[in-house]
Amino acid sequence: MTKTTEADTEGALEEVFGFSGFREHQGEIVEAVLAKRDVFAVMPTGGGKSLCYQLPARLMEGTCVVVSPLISLMKDQVDAARANGLKAAYVNSSQEAEERAAALRALYAGELELLYLAPERLAVGDFLESLGEAQVSFFAIDEAHCISEWGHDFRPDYLVLSNLVKVFPDVPVAAFTATATARVADDIREKLGLRDPFEVRASFNRPNLFYQVELKEKLNDQLYGFLRDREGQSGIIYRTTRKSVEETAAFLTRKGIKALPYHAGLEPEVRAANQEAFNRDEVPVVVATIAFGMGIDKPNVRFVVHGDLPKNMEGYYQETGRAGRDGDKSHCQLYFSRGDVAKMMYFIRDIEDARERETAERLLWEMVRFAEVHVCRRRKLLEYFGESYPEENCGACDVCTGDVETVDATRDAQIVMSAMLRTGQRFGAVHVIDVVTGADTARVRQFGHEEVKTYGAGADRPKKYWRYVIDNLLAQEALCQVGDPYPHLEVTGKGEGILRGGASFEVLRQKEAKGRARAASRGGGGGSKGEELDYDRGLFKELKALRKAIADEENVPPYVVFGDRALREMAAYLPETSGAFLEINGVGQTKLDRYGERFLGGIGKWEGGRSDGG
Repeated sequence: MTKTTEADTEGALEEVFGFSGFREHQGEIVEAVLAKRDVFAVMPTGGGKSLCYQLPARLMEGTCVVVSPLISLMKDQVDAARANGLKAAYVNSSQEAEERAAALRALYAGELELLYLAPERLAVGDFLESLGEAQVSFFAIDEAHCISEWGHDFRPDYLVLSNLVKVFPDVPVAAFTATATARVADDIREKLGLRDPFEVRASFNRPNLFYQVELKEKLNDQLYGFLRDREGQSGIIYRTTRKSVEETAAFLTRKGIKALPYHAGLEPEVRAANQEAFNRDEVPVVVATIAFGMGIDKPNVRFVVHGDLPKNMEGYYQETGRAGRDGDKSHCQLYFSRGDVAKMMYFIRDIEDARERETAERLLWEMVRFAEVHVCRRRKLLEYFGESYPEENCGACDVCTGDVETVDATRDAQIVMSAMLRTGQRFGAVHVIDVVTGADTARVRQFGHEEVKTYGAGADRPKKYWRYVIDNLLAQEALCQVGDPYPHLEVTGKGEGILRGGASFEVLRQKEAKGRARAASRGGGGGSKGEELDYDRGLFKELKALRKAIADEENVPPYVVFGDRALREMAAYLPETSGAFLEINGVGQTKLDRYGERFLGGIGKWEGGRSDGG
């Protein structure tokens, strides 16, 4: 039974959350939950998953129990729900015993609409069974891919959720994830025991994200140049190791860019403080290992940079997905070097299980092909999740916008492969490059390779260029690496076609600074309501300062008060009345009551001051 009829759903959407309509798929999911059906929803980050369970929680009798692994986020999630007028609480290990007891008392007294729990809490003693003493309206399982051993973030604690439908046979379960291949999706359904669920698989396309890949050369200088063009924006830089995280954060700090490190080796209180400073807009940049991210709900992350190659496409998608959760244009930058592949392969070879090792290697090469691909990066990313992209040009990646260009390198490929054949296909890339560039090394002399016809045929080009050619030949499967632990290069059938002149060979080349500056100024692609507004930048800055002051008073992150998009609309439409303020995206009745007077006052003062000043 619901507190109101389903016909009132859209009215509650506007009154509670300040939205005039649902995003794609949200309305259908809410309707299914209200009908007490199980739900399985695969929706991209930024697709509005939380509303799909928060709105039914307001409309249904009882308490929605939200199971989430994001302990570091729960307080912010509850604060955000409360800011919209929802009765919410959480229970996890970060609280004092009395806080947990108070939340549970409120649950059993029927005073909560939402209760957030970590999965391990359900595994403690008879806690799961004791929930039967409360009126549970439905369970919402967030980050549901964590229950699958085939997913990128398996968590054994999630397996306790397999008991939900046994202990609560009449309570619906709604499972949500931002990423799941077909295999992971099947595993989620089976392990949760979902009963004829209503299913949604939304597009994985994030049209507001711009994807760019650059050859990694002098990374620190590249990062500094990238950030210099984005002063004042929030962003995450991912590095592979703790040491590189510390070094990059220190370098940026020396350059005058406020940046903090985040990795599992830091003291827990330092790690928490650094994350909090980022969430609260006190520090614009966090340099982190992939330990950082699951605890980030910050909607206005304008860029995500990978300073090293991610292990697989799924991880890359998740990490880039932390940009632009508010729907505004954001930039995803990857600095790529084949040296990263060698480092990754070193760790992969240490994996004992042969099948697991083979899978890790296959996933890594898929990531490499994405970085070196000649087609739209968005199309390549979506293909990984089994989704086709219908457009020829996405307008939001470096390939489609012409920031990289295709160059014919057939002759250079022939020089490399000829050198390989003339030296017996027994050597790795370093020796082949030495032969091509005419290097006078002991090894070249040892084998008499200074006598082969192709010795010095590429002396007019630097060694890094020939490394790039070999990397592309490998990526395009014209060459293969054979042997372990010291692999050598061999020409494949495809390579023989290029060598004989029956097929051409092309590489991608980064255009000069003009193209890169154009990409930097775009920031993202695919259109964005917030960016298209003609708003007063000065007033926007003033409203951000007001938002920060209120957030500090209430001890919450600024986005809990209002998102950037709401502030931009205020600075564009200049509302003067409560009614006009309610028309702003993200302003519901509770936020009007709580913040309306101060924001309307700030807008009024700005208008008056500006007109007085002429």
